[in-house]
Amino acid sequence: MNTEPTLFELSKPGRKAWTLPKLDVPGIDPKDYFGNAGRKDSRLPELSEIDIARHFTRLSILNHHIDKGLYPLGSCTMKYNPKINERASRLPGFAEIHPLLPETACQGALQLMYELGEYLKEITGFDAITLQPGAGAHGELTGMMMVRKYFEKKGEKRTRVLVPDSAHGTNPASITLAGFKVEKINSDEKGQIDLKGLENASNQTVACLMVTNPNTLGIFESRIRRICEIMHSKGALVYLDGANLNAYMGIHRPGDAGFDLMHMNLHKTFSTPHGGGGPGGGPVAVKSWLEPFLPKPVIRHSSHYWLDYDRPDSIGKVLAFSGHFGVFVKAWTYIRMLGPEGLRDASECAVLNANYIRAGLEGIYELPYKGHSLHEVVFSGSNLRQYGIRTLDIAKGLLDYGLHAPTVYFPLIVSEAMLIEPTETESLESLDDFIKAMKEIAEQAKTNPDRLHNAPLKTPVQRLDEALASRKLDVNYEESV
Repeated sequence: MNTEPTLFELSKPGRKAWTLPKLDVPGIDPKDYFGNAGRKDSRLPELSEIDIARHFTRLSILNHHIDKGLYPLGSCTMKYNPKINERASRLPGFAEIHPLLPETACQGALQLMYELGEYLKEITGFDAITLQPGAGAHGELTGMMMVRKYFEKKGEKRTRVLVPDSAHGTNPASITLAGFKVEKINSDEKGQIDLKGLENASNQTVACLMVTNPNTLGIFESRIRRICEIMHSKGALVYLDGANLNAYMGIHRPGDAGFDLMHMNLHKTFSTPHGGGGPGGGPVAVKSWLEPFLPKPVIRHSSHYWLDYDRPDSIGKVLAFSGHFGVFVKAWTYIRMLGPEGLRDASECAVLNANYIRAGLEGIYELPYKGHSLHEVVFSGSNLRQYGIRTLDIAKGLLDYGLHAPTVYFPLIVSEAMLIEPTETESLESLDDFIKAMKEIAEQAKTNPDRLHNAPLKTPVQRLDEALASRKLDVNYEESV
């Protein structure tokens, strides 16, 4: 397969992609100011504009992305995002606005953020909201900081936060950063929270239960009202990790089920390209008793829109300015374009697509939990271990079909896990292609396991030593002599 040279390898002395006006100030030698900045190993590549454009275009073709094919990462909701939302975020009045403008000069931006918050409150069933957190895990941390401040205000010392073993992996980290102790609650045979275990662990030292619902098995916690009652009877709060909101927006409002607060992932559910490091959005919605602790400022509306900084019980700012504004524009546009019925349709299609894949692969791969799947389904590759094939081999084999692999080895409670989330934006033909590829890989495991051990064979880069790469990261380019 063809590979793409680095920018340094494409570099030619004297080429440039820019022109500057004639120097009208005294010239200087950069070495006088920057010392060793002129060393050979800190040089920049020299390329023309067309060299750069073609380089990154070729890379985009070699790389896999949502505009190229299915991206079925479980619990990540890697769905196609309409281009109209991108265009809206690039309108000059939004894209070129400065975050330090006075309120009188950015009423339109404040109105959009206020309205987005109102939409999200209505979708989730909560009373107040902050848009400030930068992404999902940041929203978790923000929520846990509010929980801590809530109990400090009440004069209660609570040290423990409960987390089901089917929760998202960032939950324990957020809990620890907020100063609490993590305690695991096991799942039952149906893949839901074990109520007896929850009751035994619950007392006045517990501050909160963090729940992912639907959980990472793709199963909805059908007894969620009872779960909230158990926690509230001990004076504890219940937090919802809303990363899987794509399964039930317009259908179920978690605020009505008893949750006290939740975060949402605008970059998963509400149309922002997800992946590549950002940007994201992790709004946190809360019930009225937690409203005083929201990060400041909070957007208010009377005769005009304004920022309320007079919040003595606030946990303070958690991000510069008011959050990732470009993400807000995309989410606002997405919600306005779809409307209430469209949001519900999106979730129903996401659930339908996941169950279509489940039906197509059940019996080919193990299905460890038989409960009804929502937006994602967890299979296990354990039945192929007898042929010497592991889930990693299946994932690498999919790459040769031009398909991205699902999430593998997570959730941790499933051996050889494959967590598949097709989302609502995939067509029937796309789902059929994925099912066909997975069936062929299962057959290859029996007839030609060596090929899967060596997969992928058709990608620009073959199988990498991922463990070595993460432990010995080398991002320096060294010119060969």
